[in-house]
Amino acid sequence: MSGKVRVLRVPAVVVALIALFLPALGGPAHAADGPVVKLSVTQAGAGGSVTVTGSGWRSHTLLMLLVCGRATPERGVIGGTNSCANGDGRAVTTDAQGAFSRKLPVAEPPVPCPCVVHVATVTGARAEADAVLQVAGHPVAPLPAEQSGGRLAILSDTRLTGSSGLLTWFGAPPSRTLVFTVGNTGAGAIKDPVFQVGSAHGVFAPQWDDRQWHGTLAPGRKAEVRLPVELSAGAHGDYIVSLKYDGRVLAEQPWGVGRPWGVTLFWILLCLVVPAALFRVGMAVVDRVRPRRPGAARLTRTLRLPQLPRLPLLSRTGGRGTEPPPTNPTLPWFAPDSVPGDPAGRLSAPHNDSPTSPTTPTTKGPT
Repeated sequence: MSGKVRVLRVPAVVVALIALFLPALGGPAHAADGPVVKLSVTQAGAGGSVTVTGSGWRSHTLLMLLVCGRATPERGVIGGTNSCANGDGRAVTTDAQGAFSRKLPVAEPPVPCPCVVHVATVTGARAEADAVLQVAGHPVAPLPAEQSGGRLAILSDTRLTGSSGLLTWFGAPPSRTLVFTVGNTGAGAIKDPVFQVGSAHGVFAPQWDDRQWHGTLAPGRKAEVRLPVELSAGAHGDYIVSLKYDGRVLAEQPWGVGRPWGVTLFWILLCLVVPAALFRVGMAVVDRVRPRRPGAARLTRTLRLPQLPRLPLLSRTGGRGTEPPPTNPTLPWFAPDSVPGDPAGRLSAPHNDSPTSPTTPTTKGPT
């Protein structure tokens, strides 16, 4: 038995509608690459506000929102944060899905427009995104022309080399060397490029210093660059070292600076030594100006021998009596006795004339 196969013909309109609504029904969709920033309005005047929403960021990441001039999403912010209204910026932290929503006051940047809302990470790996914003009433000027010729690009991760010495432990300025490899991706040579190295603490904007690298970089060549980095005296905490060239931030490197405990130890010792010295000086002054009683002699410490107890002596009458007074009152108490009535003052040992003494002769009476 042979059967016929029936082919179901689907109209082309139905196929198009299925293809259109397939992503909404759970089909695969291509997400935008990198973080995305959107604004509630694209034009606002100074003093107003705009709601900034974002997605595609790292979860639980601190972001900074700024209104910047002389910037486009394609070329970024020319001049860095110096072209932004830093005083009216806002900070926000992304949620677990990497999204956020924050209201940002609209302020006039210090440079002319075109303007953008610039969103960038504060800590960790650098990520940024821009959204076009027209600030009503703010002047507009064309962007500077891009330089033709060489173009620098970072070819390796930046790193900080070096270590702190003993003087840094006592508050000397910490210093490191920023090492990175750059390549010339343009068509012309670059001679003696001038980089800008900045250090930022917390959410504050970095302070930029010019660092010139002496050398010529031909097209398609690369070179290792070493630039010194130095902080202020007594600096400690978490810092971010940024590298900028031609108005573009090329790299960022975190730097944890230890606390100068030597300074703390110095102040502790100073707080102990100074009061002790002032106390000694004050006691010396009091001893000098203290009034003294008239006729009072200054007491001095002398060495005195201990007084030994005197033993009682036997009296000449046979009874136990007290010691006879010495004949010479000037002699000390341990001087020997002298014989009473002896003109020569001869000395004799103590004796006892008691009749019961065994050394005393006895007289017999007549029988």
